[in-house]
Amino acid sequence: MKKINLAITGCMGRMGQNLIKSAYKNKSFKIVTLTENKKLYKKISGIRPQINSLSAFKKTNVIIDFTVPKCTLEILNIAAKQKKRVVIGTTGFTKKEENLIRNFSKKIPILKAGNMSLGVNLLMYLTEIASKSLGNNFLSKIYEVHHKHKIDYPSGTALMLGKGIADGKKKNFYNLIGKKYLNKKNFPYAKKINFNSIRKGEVIGEHEVRFSSGKEIIKLNHESFDRALYSEGALVAASWLMSKKAGLYSMRDLLNFK
Repeated sequence: MKKINLAITGCMGRMGQNLIKSAYKNKSFKIVTLTENKKLYKKISGIRPQINSLSAFKKTNVIIDFTVPKCTLEILNIAAKQKKRVVIGTTGFTKKEENLIRNFSKKIPILKAGNMSLGVNLLMYLTEIASKSLGNNFLSKIYEVHHKHKIDYPSGTALMLGKGIADGKKKNFYNLIGKKYLNKKNFPYAKKINFNSIRKGEVIGEHEVRFSSGKEIIKLNHESFDRALYSEGALVAASWLMSKKAGLYSMRDLLNFK
């Protein structure tokens, strides 16, 4: 079977390093390109990292990107010119940037997910079902914990779960976003969705959705213990994307959740 030529951006980052390890273990892929935002002179796994450019991605079939929004949009601009597929695990996009990604997806296949874990995407699906079933009698809030190095908050996964709540109620997610707390011991329920983000230690990821009627509380939660589940999920996404036409896809499409 012919291998898929893979490009990994942000190769020196935490996810970049994990993607390299997972890709070398996966016989379906061949890493042909590694990129960083500055010139590096040492080789990584026998490959010299490059700056994002048309020449860097020339031999690539699919690009996996876990970087920052500015870098992701730069990569999408290059990918659109070369008709390359892109898997996006980057988080922290603004509403304007999300619209730019939708525009790029009219030209190329893009799979974008705030989290590549099967378990997290199942949690989002269950969150949507719970929100729909419980209706407006229950208020909701989202709690998440990540390592101290993570800059953006709430996490992309927390925002995914918030969107699950909004979708369950058939409401616009951006209109339901409430307050965004950082490192609070306690935070309130509200008519909108409040978020509390904890940054400590080397925690890989914990997420919890809570629904309360004032008389009872329902909790849905997920904990990650190994970062490899994200890189392996991204590779599954990259392989799946190879057969798709231009469009914006999610892990929900891959997993065929109705």
